[in-house]
Amino acid sequence: MGVAVVDQEWPKARRAVLADAAGVGVAVGALGLSFGALAVVSGFSVWQACALSLLMFSGASQFAVIGVLAAGGGALTGAATATLLGVRNALYGLNLSSLLRVRGLRRLFGAQLVIDESSAMALVRDDPRQARLAFWATGTSVFVFWNVATLIGAFGAQVLPDPEALGLDVAAPAAFLALLMPRLRNRRLWAVAVAAAATALLTVPVLPAGLPVLAAGLVAVVVALRGRRDRPDAGRDRPDAGPTGADRPEGAGLTGVNRPAGAGTAPVPATGGDGDR
Repeated sequence: MGVAVVDQEWPKARRAVLADAAGVGVAVGALGLSFGALAVVSGFSVWQACALSLLMFSGASQFAVIGVLAAGGGALTGAATATLLGVRNALYGLNLSSLLRVRGLRRLFGAQLVIDESSAMALVRDDPRQARLAFWATGTSVFVFWNVATLIGAFGAQVLPDPEALGLDVAAPAAFLALLMPRLRNRRLWAVAVAAAATALLTVPVLPAGLPVLAAGLVAVVVALRGRRDRPDAGRDRPDAGPTGADRPEGAGLTGVNRPAGAGTAPVPATGGDGDR
């Protein structure tokens, strides 16, 4: 009986997931227009801009590369900055690996789609089947729209006499702020953000292009780790924290979710944090 109910509800759930994935792809693709145009304005060719979107496919890291190089920084500094910003994708991959359970070439393609949007869409869902569909659909949607938008934006920048007159140079910082503000949910996160911003502002006049971003990232990590260490109740004040140690019932999964025997669904791995492109 339970299986029949799930099967009847699946088409509706599937349509909802696909609709959400398409909406995310369109929204993120709009930012890809800005990236393509800014890349060309910064000295990249159309095909170089498209190659960055195809191969790197990480918006924050891509903007960092063109920003560092446009400001006169070296290729190694740009690569280091992009790597620092892309570390979070590796953490997403750790959370998603047990959920997706992919092998071979499919694993390589899946790794390319591990971004903020696909990870968030997958990890917020309790049903593993919906979570897997959300990951693949969202990742594919963003990949397609982002790359098409990059191409259009790059060609458009070649046609426009003065692309910077449209304010494209502030589009990326504005997008970062829009992504950041909803995540500053407590004083500890505000402290991390303020410390990183202050470090960047103080080091821009004295350090070569690209290094202020690395310095700000290092300070953010130090402040975050120090704040976590100084909290004696770390991990106890989260409403979704499951029982641990001796408090966990025998046989309970690592996520702390108790499922009745024979439920037929696998637990979704916990994100371990607030979640995050």
